[in-house]
Parts: sequence; structure tokens; C-alpha cells
Amino acid sequence: MTTRFQAAVLRSYGDPFTVEEVALSTEPAPGEILVEIAGAGMCRTDLAVRRSAGRSPLPAVLGHEGAGVVVATGGGPGTALGVGDHVVLSFDSCGHCRNCRAAAPAYCDSFASLNLFGGRAEEPPRLTDAAGKALAPRWFGQSSFAAYALVPARNAVRVDPALPLELLGPLGCGFLTGAGAVLNTFAAGPGDTLAVLGAGAVGLAAVMAATAAGLRTVAVDRHPARLELAERFGATPLSAGSHGLPGRIRRLTDGGVQYALDTTASAPLINDALQALRPTGTLGLVARLHTPLTLEPGALDRGRGIRHICEGDAVPGLLIPRLTGLWQAGRFPFDQLIRTYPLADINEAERDCDAGRVVKPVLLPERRDR
Repeated sequence: MTTRFQAAVLRSYGDPFTVEEVALSTEPAPGEILVEIAGAGMCRTDLAVRRSAGRSPLPAVLGHEGAGVVVATGGGPGTALGVGDHVVLSFDSCGHCRNCRAAAPAYCDSFASLNLFGGRAEEPPRLTDAAGKALAPRWFGQSSFAAYALVPARNAVRVDPALPLELLGPLGCGFLTGAGAVLNTFAAGPGDTLAVLGAGAVGLAAVMAATAAGLRTVAVDRHPARLELAERFGATPLSAGSHGLPGRIRRLTDGGVQYALDTTASAPLINDALQALRPTGTLGLVARLHTPLTLEPGALDRGRGIRHICEGDAVPGLLIPRLTGLWQAGRFPFDQLIRTYPLADINEAERDCDAGRVVKPVLLPERRDR
């Protein structure tokens, strides 16, 4: 079986995406499904490929926040999905290492190779361009900046067909990460306090989850429009340029926050967050640090801790249904963060994302008869 369709191809680290016809020349193997993509979120991790120092293979089809409809399945043990199911796609994992068996798939021993830096070599290549040249097809196990994606069934989470499928893709990564940090890593609940540093897609998802869980939250950002959104979703807004930021956070939270979540990778803000913690407080980091982090003296005194959080410590099959249930109850309004673009406008979406004009771009492939 050969399926031809439109996909956004990144051919070099410094050039724009090109929307091209590509060919997928295999049927789903056991344990795989073919998904017609309804929408795919654009995440900062997709754009970070440009800074990957050549480790992410190109040319490639990126995209790792896809959602769509199953149109074919390879069956096999553990494949409970069927044709017509609506699914959200999340990150890949091996399914059998110690962390996967311990319900921690985001810490899979093979996470980097499966999701970021190449995955499995394929011969002959399954995804090719119009000239028959191979394209890297397994970004986060899905490569969903395309009309179709061939993915491991374990990446996919079945969702209610009544939900707005084209908007659900970011629940597989960005929104999963922010909400999961609050609900899973911190396991925070009513009466707890939280500071969120950076009110982008991940930070605002954390704010929404915190409000749903009954936390008192402070959100810090430098963009007034982002702070307005954070306030709408239940947080007290503070400008990142505020003088004496840790002291202001402590005053707003009766002596300091129990939890802080940094999405910025900014060393000054990370130190501000640590200073705003109460004794025994925890700071979670979700963004990759690109420069050395020097902590202020005493930053980790009195039981304070710091840890990195990957994918919100989530089991996607558990957290994604929880988040869609909160959305249906009006308590996790993630759709208010989304602006949709035709897949053909992917470069405009990237520019808007880089400039902070949009919180979460979602790309919509052109629909056509198969």
C-alpha cells in the first residue's frame, strides 16, 4: 500500500518548512496504526530541532502533538484500537524497560533515541519525498505535521468522538506537561500554593490544572497578554521584571509557595523561584537548560528541592482522559490558548510562535478523499 499526502518537511536546520507531497509505502505492522491527522500542535520542541547541532536527522517530517482518526491497524497483541477510533498521539516509549514497566514511560531508557534523535533505521525507507528520497518519519513516534501518520499503537489514546478532535493534539505533550506537573509530580491539592514561571502553553496548562485542583497560584511572565490569560484562568499575575519578585510571591502566599514550576530555563528566574519556596518546597523544571545554572547560597536549605519533570510524569492513557473530562466540565479550557492555521501556513505559525503572538498554534492538514 502506498499513501500519498501533504506533509511539512524540514530539509535543513536554518531553512523554512516546505509543504510537499510525500509517500508512505507500507501498511501498519502488528502494533501499529495509520492515523488521518485532524490537527497537530506546534511545540517549542519541534522548533528546537534547529538548535540540535545535527543530532536530529534531516530531512524530516516533525510534529508530535497530533490527533486524528484511525484509518488502518496492524492488529497484534495489545492493540485495542480499531478503524474509526478518535485518538490523541503522545510520545513514544519502548514499553518494556524498567521505567516503562513502572508506569513512568516519559523516563524510558530509549526516550531520546525513539523521540528525538533518529529512532529505528528503516530499509527500505517507509516515508519518501516526490523524488523517492528518504525522510525521517518517526519524530516522537508520529511525525504528525502531515495528513497521515503511521505510529505505534502505544502512542495513541482513544478519546470521546464528541470532542473537537482537531484541537486535542496539544494534550499529548505541551498541555500534558504543564497539567501533569501539578497533578502528578506535585500531586497538589486544595490549600497548596504554586508559582508558575513562564505563562506559555505549558505554564498556562499548569495554571488551569492548579485552579481545577484548588490551588492558590501566582503566574510570572513578561508579556502582559500572557498575564491577562493567567489571571483569567485563576492565577495572580506578576511581571517577570518586578523588583523583589521572591518577596512579592512570599507575601501573596503567606510566606512562600509549596511548589514552583519553571518553564523558562532562565537562571535568574529559577533562583527567584527557589527563594520564593517555603521550607520543604519543591521546584520543578520542564525546559532544557542551555547554560550552566549557578544557585544562590542557601537556595536548597531547609528541605527545599529541585527536579526535572519530563512530559508531566504522565501515563498519557490516564492523564489525557482526565484532562478532556475537566474540559467537558468547563474546568480546563485549553481551547482558549489555541489558534489554528492551515498546514500550508506552517512558517507563519512558527513566526507567530517565536514572536509570542500565539500561545499554541495548531496546524490543520488539507482534507481530501483518500
